[in-house]
Amino acid sequence: VQLQASGGGLVQPGGSLRLSCAASGSILSNNVMGWYRQFPGKQRDLVASATSEGSTNYADSVKGRFTISRDNADNTVYLRMNSLKPEDTAIYYCYYFDWRGDNWGQGTLVTVSS
Repeated sequence: VQLQASGGGLVQPGGSLRLSCAASGSILSNNVMGWYRQFPGKQRDLVASATSEGSTNYADSVKGRFTISRDNADNTVYLRMNSLKPEDTAIYYCYYFDWRGDNWGQGTLVTVSS
């Protein structure tokens, strides 16, 4: 499975961004897609995930501000990020998981700064 992420960039505090990640290749109908982020010198942490059945999960730090959604027909996952804070600055990685294991996209940098 190959993942192509896009949508990162520079945004002011309080602003919004939408990340997209398109999966291609051997996609199974039962899977999980989502986003992790990594701060400098830190491990990669879950931001949000969504199953192919529609269940979602969020890190406490982004609940109420970020929304994950999926288009299963296009095998694409989105992360709408509102009310962005400087502490949201990180490299964001999309991922795809099924019973065979996980696959990762290239990271996309999100910078929240005035």
